[in-house]
Amino acid sequence: MLRYLPFLLVLALWIYAFIDCLNTPEEEVRGLPKVVWVIIILLFGEVLVGPVAWLVAGRNRRGPAGGSTPSEWHRNHRTEFVAPDDNPEFLKSLKAENRKDEALLKDWEADLRRREEELKRREEQSRSDEES
Repeated sequence: MLRYLPFLLVLALWIYAFIDCLNTPEEEVRGLPKVVWVIIILLFGEVLVGPVAWLVAGRNRRGPAGGSTPSEWHRNHRTEFVAPDDNPEFLKSLKAENRKDEALLKDWEADLRRREEELKRREEQSRSDEES
């Protein structure tokens, strides 16, 4: 089993570099066009030259300027973490959910009472029909 390990590691690196190259946007590729990088990875993958070249020189590995989030809105609206029990918006949402749940529970209870009364009426009617 251990004799296959180097082959599997080379194959894993080859596949990783190939998929990473395909998923990288064109504007983040350095040096050569993306299609050329794909060909290099595929042609020189068995000797690790292609995948290693891609990982070292092919892709811009720096994070985006101004933060790691993708949108401008997120970069400009950073907030500190607030515990849920200190967050007024979260507490308001809990109260709203509780009101909805209570209303639903009242509806279910009313429906249950109505069904129980209907069953009692049917039982009384069936008893009166049996007696007559």
